[in-house]
Amino acid sequence: MTLILGLESSCDDSAAALVTGDRRILAQAVVGQNSAHQPYGGVVPEIAARAHVEVLPGLIAQVLADAGVSPHQLDAVAATAGPGLIGGVMVGLLAGKGLALAAGKPLLAVNHLEGHALSPRLTDPDLRFPYLLLLASGGHCQLLEVRGVGDYRRLATTIDDAAGEAFDKAAKLLGLPYPGGPAIEALARDGDPTAVPLPRPLVGSPEPHFSFAGLKSAVQRAVAAGTHAPADVAASFQQAVVDCLLDRTRRALAASDAPALVVAGGVAANGAIRAALQQLAAEHGRAFSSPPGWLCTDNAAMIAWAGAERFAAGLVDPLDAPARARWPLDPAAEAVRGAGVKA
Repeated sequence: MTLILGLESSCDDSAAALVTGDRRILAQAVVGQNSAHQPYGGVVPEIAARAHVEVLPGLIAQVLADAGVSPHQLDAVAATAGPGLIGGVMVGLLAGKGLALAAGKPLLAVNHLEGHALSPRLTDPDLRFPYLLLLASGGHCQLLEVRGVGDYRRLATTIDDAAGEAFDKAAKLLGLPYPGGPAIEALARDGDPTAVPLPRPLVGSPEPHFSFAGLKSAVQRAVAAGTHAPADVAASFQQAVVDCLLDRTRRALAASDAPALVVAGGVAANGAIRAALQQLAAEHGRAFSSPPGWLCTDNAAMIAWAGAERFAAGLVDPLDAPARARWPLDPAAEAVRGAGVKA
């Protein structure tokens, strides 16, 4: 039985988990920082990094104790090595390196995006490679063909804001608490998704990529005008995001023969988005898979599982593996117009 300890600290959640190669989660623990960042309406990198330093050692000890496992019983230690806020990434990666060195175990320096990309296979044993993945989170919005462990072909990315970032900023404009995604979804249930005329950037365009900056600006103008109820703004914004994701994913389905459509990342926890994509997959005769909501947001179980998949493939890393603020899954993908930093 392969046993992997996973560590996650790429943003504002500190997490540790023990996962086996046969898809069992033996123990996991997550400590969030929402209350620390709420006054600022978003994550403050320095605050996040300091919090990781304070809580991560205790989380590691907790999950090992909960599972009755010693470090020497591990097969490997997996830690997020990027992309993300570099201070937090360094904290978790250094903790993983220290534990791996002390226990004499291999290090698995995991790409956080690969953690999301492979997370559906942790809970869906029937999901096989290849599959088309919509990876939508606070920092990324991409469509990729997942062809195997470490083998990704990017079909589309955002040219400006990611979908999750747009949710957070729209929520801030509406005076809703951080994180914005759950707050927008809750408020939208009481609103009319057709009440506020909002743009759908790049919908219908032959260009494959995403754009959400113009939508965010339109929400800002709608809120400033004060002529619409907040619930209507939230519902209209959420529907605009759904329409953008559907249009871009529909285009990718036409360009890919992958038998399954998968959605992962924090935005995949949104019920309206998940339901719309499931229907889209059915219309195109594709299977649909998405991890449960708790596995969509940042967590260490997905890092441990990605580590288990990489360990099985013989993809271990040296102890001098670097922490990376940016780390594309498909480094050969062409640069896109605009900022391009989210690619």
